[in-house]
Amino acid sequence: MNNFNLTGMTLVLSLALSAGAFAQNLSKDEYKTSKEAISAEYKSAKAACASLSGNANDVCVLEAKGKEKVARAEVEARYKPSHKATYQVSLAKGEATYAVAKEKCDDAAGNTKDVCVKEAKAAATAAKADAKAKMKAADANTTAKQKTVDARQDAGEKTSAAKMSAAADKLDAEYAVAKEKCDSFADGAKDNCVKEAKQRFGKS
Repeated sequence: MNNFNLTGMTLVLSLALSAGAFAQNLSKDEYKTSKEAISAEYKSAKAACASLSGNANDVCVLEAKGKEKVARAEVEARYKPSHKATYQVSLAKGEATYAVAKEKCDDAAGNTKDVCVKEAKAAATAAKADAKAKMKAADANTTAKQKTVDARQDAGEKTSAAKMSAAADKLDAEYAVAKEKCDSFADGAKDNCVKEAKQRFGKS
């Protein structure tokens, strides 16, 4: 009888939640090749299950299917990375582990089997909830960071505009002083003074 190990399953499900950064993104050709390799691996693993019988065969087939599903989710996440894709990897791992654990419960009977199934389901539900929470948190953090960037950019633009306005005001004030000083001159000398002041401060 294959004993159901809840602790082991919980560990696997927990690891499923740590679907962080994958390797570098896949190209279109690598993506296609990876999918073909996964299909070939699944067929090989499933064929190996033929030597088993009864529940052992069922467990073997589900393990092969689970590995295929997880591998496909990981390839998708590498081909088109996103928080949702990472969540799908965690989900695939959790569902695969649950399916195998639930199948192993068939080796038990009566209340022992019922408890086994309930524990497997509870662990899978908790793992799924945690994975969803992580995805939402990641989305929220991204949104918050974007808002912070936008806020900083807006503040930067306003600061720059304020500095330009201040510089213009200072220039106008300095021009007014220079022009006022020209009043101490008379006739042509005053005109030349004003003309020089306009040229110096860029006034037309």
